[in-house]
Amino acid sequence: MPVPRNAKPLGSKQPRPGKAGAVENGRTEKEESSQAKRSPSSPQGAPKKRSAFGDITNARKGQAGPGKKEAVKAGPRKAQKGPAAPGVLKNNEINLKKSARKTPPTEAPAEPRAVPKKEPVPAQAPAVEDVDREQLGDPYASAEYAQEIFSYMKEREEKFLLPNYMEKQHDISRDMRAILVDWMVEVQENFELNHETLYLAVKLVDHYLVEVVSMRDKLQLIGSTAILIASKFEERCPPCVDDFLYICDDAYKREELIAMEMSILRTLKFDINIPIPYRFLRRFAKCARASMETLTLARFICEMTLLEYDYVQESASKLAAGCLLLALKMKSLGGWSPTLECHSGYSTRDLQPLVKRLNFLLTYQHDDKLKAVRTKYSHRVFFEVAKSAPMDMLRLEAALRS
Repeated sequence: MPVPRNAKPLGSKQPRPGKAGAVENGRTEKEESSQAKRSPSSPQGAPKKRSAFGDITNARKGQAGPGKKEAVKAGPRKAQKGPAAPGVLKNNEINLKKSARKTPPTEAPAEPRAVPKKEPVPAQAPAVEDVDREQLGDPYASAEYAQEIFSYMKEREEKFLLPNYMEKQHDISRDMRAILVDWMVEVQENFELNHETLYLAVKLVDHYLVEVVSMRDKLQLIGSTAILIASKFEERCPPCVDDFLYICDDAYKREELIAMEMSILRTLKFDINIPIPYRFLRRFAKCARASMETLTLARFICEMTLLEYDYVQESASKLAAGCLLLALKMKSLGGWSPTLECHSGYSTRDLQPLVKRLNFLLTYQHDDKLKAVRTKYSHRVFFEVAKSAPMDMLRLEAALRS
């Protein structure tokens, strides 16, 4: 007997979870669609809000209008009962003439409404393009807040400007830093990490060396620990501590790596959301409608600057804009459009000195010992952009002027 009793509730409960799950899935889909409709920036949400406010204003006008008409009509009725009828009639005629003169302006506002629709909209629409409009329906793109996000990142750049910290580093040189970054590029490629992880790790190394005077035997420990921290911040599945001990050829112990992680985080006060050029580069390439090959060329130029200490003090957004402008000139794809100028905040005149320096870097500064970036971008996956010939300096100056 207990077996069939238990079997009945199980049989009755089994279909209910399935139905509940279907209802929950239906609710989530409806909630997502409703949130999209309720969004103030969506094309479906705006007309509803405008029509609601329009009903309220029309209701007020409708209540005020009849009241005025009834007051006008009530005047003559009272006047007809009075003894001085002829004088009142004359006054009524004068009032009617005045009211006839005042009535046309009530219908006239319909004419000036059509004027602004013809002139300003066509003049401003083609100048600056709304690059986020296509992704407004994608909940993962956050297109509604894209402009605000990058404006916030540009504001944070001022907080993370790097000084010339090599002056106080007596045991570390620029060449040692370049060798370290070249090794970090290899680690990023071997572990198949995101490019954001590499850029953030290099930023962590630079900001840590600003505050702490380090010795050369600890430089690789700082670099590997910076990649570990950046991986935890950027990656879904970051490598474990043993992997970083392995790539360092067991030169450091687990305790040393963990102690360095704590030292870096405490020195930077756990504020590691540092703006990097790679994010701005993707944003600006989207504004330029650049192809993947052009974007990869700009990435190659930007990644080459990681090895050079001279570009440490450049802001992330300006460096990304300069790399993209040079890539556009190398591909003969035009210049800096009004859309790029609006979203980046930089004009061609602002970027000219930086673009010349970047082209000089591609043309003359080659180190046979530092091959990681060039070898990486010489692969077919990256369109072999490292083999692209740099522009002639005179030709680049002419292209920037045009």
